[in-house]
Amino acid sequence: MPQKDAPPAIGILMLDSRFPRIPGDIGNEVTWPFPVLYKVVKHASPAKVVRNRADGLLDDFVAAGKALIDEGACAITTSCGFLSVFQRELTLRLPVPIIASSLMQVELVNRTLPLGKRAGILTIAASSLSPEHLRLANVPVETPIGTTEAGREFSRVILNDETELNVEIARQDNIEAAVRLKKSNPELGAIVLECTNMTPYARDIARETGLPVYSIETLISWLFAGLYPQAFS
Repeated sequence: MPQKDAPPAIGILMLDSRFPRIPGDIGNEVTWPFPVLYKVVKHASPAKVVRNRADGLLDDFVAAGKALIDEGACAITTSCGFLSVFQRELTLRLPVPIIASSLMQVELVNRTLPLGKRAGILTIAASSLSPEHLRLANVPVETPIGTTEAGREFSRVILNDETELNVEIARQDNIEAAVRLKKSNPELGAIVLECTNMTPYARDIARETGLPVYSIETLISWLFAGLYPQAFS
């Protein structure tokens, strides 16, 4: 029988940014095979959220989340992995499932890996990723962390909110950072991408490192699968 119920929408709390949102990016609708709703959180710039822990913006995120729910969102996520600092507060103040950060899947990925292997994190800014960000996402202590900060394009463009992005150089930044992470951590069994803007390069990273790669796309797709199970009859 044909399915009569329409798929629900995932609400995405967007940073107040202007950098390009290429296919694969959380902010590009073509990334998602299901409905999404967007709401920009005013004044939540990439620099303020990443470098200043989104200080003073909690109420704005809550208000934007409520607006998305009013529009029909059945769950809420955010467009920055550093918003793990708001995970608990958002779950307390919003009445739908919340995924504030891709980092929340590190613990789960670890459970899938062979004995002696563990997941590592690739982040846009290791210098700003504090123990508190990790603790609030239940990331195990001493999880290996790599970063694109030494690259030529990706971190600079996103964090400075520039209007142009050289995608191929950004791709190389991500690949090179992931390869360094693997080389310095022989026990690495998988990579979790902290940054929601890294998803366009996930397959490149997997190909070059030979490791499974998890992102905000994999986590939200998992969430949606539970909210709208596949029909078999």
